[in-house]
Amino acid sequence: MTITTSSRFAPSAIALAFAALLAACASNPAPGSRSVTIERTTYGIAHITAPDYEGIAYGVAYAHAQDNVCQTAEHLLTVRGERAQFLGAQATGELGLGRLPNTQIDLFVRAHMDDAALARAAAANNEDVKASLRGYVAGYNRYLQDAGPNGLPEACRNKPWVRPMSLADLSRTTEMSMIQGGIGALAGAVLAAAPPAPGTRNAAEPVALQQAVAEIGRHSFNANPEGGELGSNGWAFGRNATPDGRGLVLGNPHFPWAGTNRFWEMHLTIPGQLDVMGATGGLSPVVAIGFNKDVAWTHTVSTGKRFTLYELKLDPADPTVYIVDGQRKKMTTRIVSLPAVGGPAPPKTFYSTEWGPVVSLPRAGLGWTATTAYAIRDANTQNVRSAQSWMQMALARNVGELRAAMGNQGMPWINTIAADREGNAMYADLSVVPDVSAEMLKACAPSPRAAALLNAAGLPVLDGSRSACAWNRDAAVAMPGVTAPARMPVVVTPDWVQNSNDSFWLSNPHIEAPAGISPLVGFTGTPQRLRTRSGIMEIEARLAGNDGLRGDKMGAAELRSVIFRDRNLAGMLVADDLVAACNAGASALTPDQALGCRVLAAWDRTSNGASKGAPLFREFWRKAKDVPKVWRVPFDPTRPVATPAGLDMATPATREAVFKALGDAVAIVRTAGFAADVPLAEVQTRTVRGQKVAIHGGDEFEGVLNKVESQGQSLIDPKGYNINYGSSYMQVVGFDQRGPVAQAILTYGQSSDPASPRAYDQLPLFAAKQWHPLPFHRADIEAQRVGAPLRLAY
Repeated sequence: MTITTSSRFAPSAIALAFAALLAACASNPAPGSRSVTIERTTYGIAHITAPDYEGIAYGVAYAHAQDNVCQTAEHLLTVRGERAQFLGAQATGELGLGRLPNTQIDLFVRAHMDDAALARAAAANNEDVKASLRGYVAGYNRYLQDAGPNGLPEACRNKPWVRPMSLADLSRTTEMSMIQGGIGALAGAVLAAAPPAPGTRNAAEPVALQQAVAEIGRHSFNANPEGGELGSNGWAFGRNATPDGRGLVLGNPHFPWAGTNRFWEMHLTIPGQLDVMGATGGLSPVVAIGFNKDVAWTHTVSTGKRFTLYELKLDPADPTVYIVDGQRKKMTTRIVSLPAVGGPAPPKTFYSTEWGPVVSLPRAGLGWTATTAYAIRDANTQNVRSAQSWMQMALARNVGELRAAMGNQGMPWINTIAADREGNAMYADLSVVPDVSAEMLKACAPSPRAAALLNAAGLPVLDGSRSACAWNRDAAVAMPGVTAPARMPVVVTPDWVQNSNDSFWLSNPHIEAPAGISPLVGFTGTPQRLRTRSGIMEIEARLAGNDGLRGDKMGAAELRSVIFRDRNLAGMLVADDLVAACNAGASALTPDQALGCRVLAAWDRTSNGASKGAPLFREFWRKAKDVPKVWRVPFDPTRPVATPAGLDMATPATREAVFKALGDAVAIVRTAGFAADVPLAEVQTRTVRGQKVAIHGGDEFEGVLNKVESQGQSLIDPKGYNINYGSSYMQVVGFDQRGPVAQAILTYGQSSDPASPRAYDQLPLFAAKQWHPLPFHRADIEAQRVGAPLRLAY
């Protein structure tokens, strides 16, 4: 149901229309009907109790809207394809992890979404999932009714675009989350796809591989090693690695600090059936990262591919006709129009094939020419299974049951790292990956330039001129064309496992990696991220008793300490060689280079707030890391944690480039208005209610486990670093005789409304490296409770 409004409506007219519509959509429980209770504890954590899943979801939606109603309302505009109509055609908005003009977002959404197909897919959900989705819609709409248009935060108060949610809207939000790792990340390429004009060249202009890799990284979800993608650290320790013999888990997702990828803390209880706590993201009624009395888990973004491109052989006489097995096939078209906003809005034609929509990335050598085009097939399209997976995970009593809960392949683009109270640790990538073997990648290789993109940029391209190159269809899978769980990597151990967004290969370097895994799940024998290497180094040093802490086991206190050491692995690997070269060639240095040498010689190789020189090193390494052959010790697959390492300052060209990067970095920091030895705490801050809060941590390319980033900012500026990405919901969970013992931080707080006291109220905790004990047991909830419980009939 929708309403039409315009700026000519008086506020009272908007309010009347709003109230009438809500009254029509809201439930009117009869006396004696079911009820849900919402309690809040310290920092506004929501504890929701109801007799069934519908009530739980009703309460989640209501409480989440209390903190984030404007964020939700705007996201509903996005998934409806109505941003330009209400927020302006020229303005930009978020689509997944990227930003596009509102008109582009609306066109993509209207072309992609298929409500009838999503409804058919959702019909396969079990009754608990269906009840949960109904409850979420009703709970959000109930909040709008109770608040009224005048009672909403300033950002959406009395706005005509704040309208009730429908089940179709909620299905669209799930779809948008699922495709973030595939077609959603390539939305710009879908929008750019158009057949070449008559008379244009038959072949694309040649593109250098380095340029192609950079362009693909700009559009990619998890292939860009320089950050900007969703990421995380997840560690789990079993009975051989903990002092009490019980399991222990660290969850440290690195997600945006704005938008619907923000986490929100909650505790869900159906008496006698469900008792789970943790955090969720988006518009979701289930705990995504969390724990119950027996098992704790977290997720990291997997290296698995969610899609393949298909290289199409076109009919030279008609570039909208492609050839499969020698047969001509006409592309289908979909024409999408938007409501005119400030002038006529020309329609957009989208082209599709049996492989999926046509895409165009000419700067990556993947443009649409008279003879060749490319289509994308996304395995997560219409993946409605995630809610059922997380519901079952919440009931698991050990890591084995947790693994079984993911057997329906609802995990869209994530690994799972978990431990149970019996002392078992697990790493599992049971995410959705196209079923394409290594042999098939060879047999179905496209043109050489497109085939090279798999190893160079992690982009799989298959030959679309042969039906034999369709994904394998295993009868044992929940969705045809995806890889069966039995052929995905899982490690269960009493020792430990970890993942920091590299492949399954080194989940524990001392345990042989599962064999026979497709390269589309993850590569082996390749250089690892600095965060992966740093994490393994920290874990092994702790378990060897070589990290300065007491003992040789990983307890909860030690784990909280380790993740906040803020050691800068890039600095640890290269700074000594840089300083040695400075001392050896001091007479040839420029004044700025000499100043940089002095500052980095005194730098403590961390990204702690008090660290003088950390900002200078960041700007230096941002440039120096791309110097060709910069490493003194190259990557060795037999020593993947220790290599590459050092600076090759013996090669004149490398030495010259490295020193130039150092001098440039000094100039960059000075131009921003800071001394070369400025402490990180002075430039990496966020103002919360008039007070500056210093933020410790480092960027992806520095190899700091506590990753914080300034997305959209290429260099330090006069305001320092605008942190808007990185460590978000952090949890350390162990177990005692009663159940879970959990401490956590939600860096940006429960609310996305800047005026709310729950916005960034936990950031001072993060800044001070302090953790908040999560109240799971009834006595702890009552001790931390803030305000009176809210009871809602439904």
